[in-house]
Amino acid sequence: MWKSPDAASVTFAGKKVAALVITQDDSLRVSGEEALVRELTARGLQSVATYRIAPKEELKNPDHARGRFEKASVEGVVAMRPVSKDKRTTYNPGIWMNPYYSTFWGYYGYGWGSLYIPGSYEQDTIVVVETTIYSVPRDKLLWAAVSETKNPKDLQRFVQDLVKESVKALHEQGLARNLPK
Repeated sequence: MWKSPDAASVTFAGKKVAALVITQDDSLRVSGEEALVRELTARGLQSVATYRIAPKEELKNPDHARGRFEKASVEGVVAMRPVSKDKRTTYNPGIWMNPYYSTFWGYYGYGWGSLYIPGSYEQDTIVVVETTIYSVPRDKLLWAAVSETKNPKDLQRFVQDLVKESVKALHEQGLARNLPK
């Protein structure tokens, strides 16, 4: 997690904050932005889903997006972006079930009755998401964090849980001062 030294001078209380999920998956983008809006609104912030401000095609162009954000009077943006989804393979080595190697006769008896459990491979899916909070008028990054989850059963659910934690961090970092928690 990183926080700008200037973040203490910024509050989004009473100001409009845009919820932005940057992904090619429209379903994830819309549901993630709506989840962010719900959490931000529940914490007393004026919030709007970015897909309601501009079509995705315009959001990909910074100049077009800037005009849309300014027209909508957006002061802050909470942005989430899935960074990677990787497969990791882990080898779990085999296990000998008896530790009698220290003497020959201990080993000799053990060798005849030992049990060996062969190693195995395990494959995990790791999803990494970055969350950033920006001041639009200052064009400045105020806060950033990276989250990682292993084997998410449902990416939508993971994003919704991450949304709650991100909005909680918004409060903890003082970016939503004077609002109920």
